[in-house]
Amino acid sequence: MKLNYKRTILIGFAFLSICAFWQFYDNEIPKILKYSFGLGETATGIVMALDNVFALFLLPLFGNLSDHTDSKIGKRMPYILVGTVMSVSLLYMLIAFARKSGNLLFFMFGLLFILFAMGIYRSPAVSLMPDLTPAPLRSSGNAIINLMGTVGGIFVLVMTKVLLKEASDPAQTDYMPFVISIIICMVLSVAILFFTINEKKIREEVEAQGGLQSYGEELEEKVEESESKVAMPPEVKRSLIFLLISVFFWFTAYNAVTTAFSRFVGVVWNLHNNDYATCLLVATVAATLSYIPIAYISGKIGRKKTILAGIALMAASYIITGLYPHFSASINIFFAIVGIGWAAINVNSYPMVVEMCKAGEIGKYTGTYYTFSMAAQVFTPVFSGYLLEHISYKTLFPYAFIFSALAFLTMLMVKHGDTRPVKKGNILENFDVDD
Repeated sequence: MKLNYKRTILIGFAFLSICAFWQFYDNEIPKILKYSFGLGETATGIVMALDNVFALFLLPLFGNLSDHTDSKIGKRMPYILVGTVMSVSLLYMLIAFARKSGNLLFFMFGLLFILFAMGIYRSPAVSLMPDLTPAPLRSSGNAIINLMGTVGGIFVLVMTKVLLKEASDPAQTDYMPFVISIIICMVLSVAILFFTINEKKIREEVEAQGGLQSYGEELEEKVEESESKVAMPPEVKRSLIFLLISVFFWFTAYNAVTTAFSRFVGVVWNLHNNDYATCLLVATVAATLSYIPIAYISGKIGRKKTILAGIALMAASYIITGLYPHFSASINIFFAIVGIGWAAINVNSYPMVVEMCKAGEIGKYTGTYYTFSMAAQVFTPVFSGYLLEHISYKTLFPYAFIFSALAFLTMLMVKHGDTRPVKKGNILENFDVDD
């Protein structure tokens, strides 16, 4: 049984469109709120936390609805098409009309509807790959999906440099060429998906091959009831709690930087030509290129030590970057280190959670893992935004350093789940990360 790489790449266009949108949202919406509508950092942080609040209930809701949908074009495709059409239409109107009118209330309503529209198809789009891929091949499949998502993020960062020309007054910046490029990317991606992937036909073929459920999944169903009565040993539970707290801390640090950096460069370094996009692009590419060597290192020294090394790299980069009085090209070096550190964490953290739970509870603890990561992404835009507004923008990198240091300390308390990962079946599987 071999993975159909061409088909998986085509399926990955759905995730590419999602990542393209979120790259724009995280980088530019805070700037629009600040410069066009005059929102303070605390209020901006609250707005930027809304997508994660929505995700807590929209993702499982529409994921479950799509599970029980049966249409002529499949289970997931209706949600992907409707969500995409709504998202791009609302995004165009939001930038074309709401921002020009200067009506904050209209802009906020538009933003809320966009977040709802994205929630419609985010889970169905992610679920499409495992739906159409035999179970033993899903690890490699997820690797391709992650790479396609990275392509979407890189596309937006490149377009930021090429098309987004910031005006001397940031409130007057013309976003339309940039936004239209994102809309074209999203529409073309989903069009390619729709016209090349016959969801119902492919699913029937995979089902006929008996490939949708692995032996491990069948075994999991059989043992789930008997195992559910066996409590997790106290020492393992303690390690799990400390690991989840670490997840919260490092997402708190990282998300604060990714959300506020596009404004930080303007306020602290007086940089208004979107050079921030280069830094984020460097971090993204460095993370992608480091997945394979990090997987190798994890196999040699273990997951916990690799994570600790990743946290240390990120913490050091945060504090050094924060010391720069003005922008310098050498800052890109430290953003590359941040990307490598972030990859070291993401390659190993989720597998450690899975390692500590029982076979019948993988789904439960996967949900717990994402609850802690999303909780951090709800908390940190608000708290860090308050500090930026009421103390100084220069608190951003010390803030990230402090929470990284806390993550390092709590990670030291983790004593389980550190099984050295087995060698991947192929190179692509090294990109199979959950973040």
